[in-house]
Amino acid sequence: MKLSSAFATLLLAAVAVEASTHINPLHKRHGASRLTPARRDQTSKRCKPRVSSSVAHTSSPKPAPTSSAKPNNVAHKTSAAAAPKATSPAIQANTGLINVKSDCGNIGATEHVTATSGPNGNIDWLNCGIDNGGWNPPFVHISQLKHAELSDARHTAFSACTDEIIAKFEQYGGELGIPSIILASFAMQESTCNPGTVGGAGEQGLMQLTHDKCVDAPGGNCQDIDYNIRTGAQFFMDTLNGNGGDVFKTVGNYNGWFKGMTFGDATAAGKTGCCRCQNNLDYLQQWGNGWIQGINAYDTKFRLGKYFNLDICNKFPW
Repeated sequence: MKLSSAFATLLLAAVAVEASTHINPLHKRHGASRLTPARRDQTSKRCKPRVSSSVAHTSSPKPAPTSSAKPNNVAHKTSAAAAPKATSPAIQANTGLINVKSDCGNIGATEHVTATSGPNGNIDWLNCGIDNGGWNPPFVHISQLKHAELSDARHTAFSACTDEIIAKFEQYGGELGIPSIILASFAMQESTCNPGTVGGAGEQGLMQLTHDKCVDAPGGNCQDIDYNIRTGAQFFMDTLNGNGGDVFKTVGNYNGWFKGMTFGDATAAGKTGCCRCQNNLDYLQQWGNGWIQGINAYDTKFRLGKYFNLDICNKFPW
């Protein structure tokens, strides 16, 4: 009996060793198969935020079943296939409330967008000085700007933009290193993403280019989608660099605002034959707390702004 017990003990030990040589390699292969998609996603410029979440789940003690992981992978592949490839890493959403040094009193930033406030501050702060001495915009570097991602608002606030147009915003935003939602927001603010739009002073296309910026348009067509977006994007970037990265000063400049502009300066054209040549005094609120937050500034339950100085242009024929 003792010999048999010893033999049985040896036999069980041998079985345990054999089992371990089969379990460990399988475990390692399974681990590699879960890590490979994560590494592959990390090379994707558009999926980095989601990858961070995916990696966190992978490292948890109880990995999600393979069947539950597949839909996420499919979603990423579909999104990547549908989205245009940028030439530089996409700039991710920058959420929260703006927090900068203020020489214009209370910033008044709010988590939820209201008619006169939002994550990028209150309209009185954005329009600092317009009602008293002239516009003196608070300095906000573009990196401090709070904004959503264009991909998250593609089918809501920016549904008027075609896939071709969205692709151009992504392309030139990527090349210039600025959030693509900024370019899309100019197009929505200026033309509601309609490439055939002609402004009151003859501004052309999606980005409402003035005549001097149309001289090199292909075939003289300043409404050409590629030319129009590329030229508008480059103008924004050149102006931004000239302003030392001051984003709100640059956005104001895009609408013809200038430092020291008063309420009277902005609205003077309302009494001329070019009513819509006025500066929209709600521009910064609509742009900074509307469009770039993924909110349609022209189609909300409440109107964004408080001046509405362009309304007069709908009442009179001039």
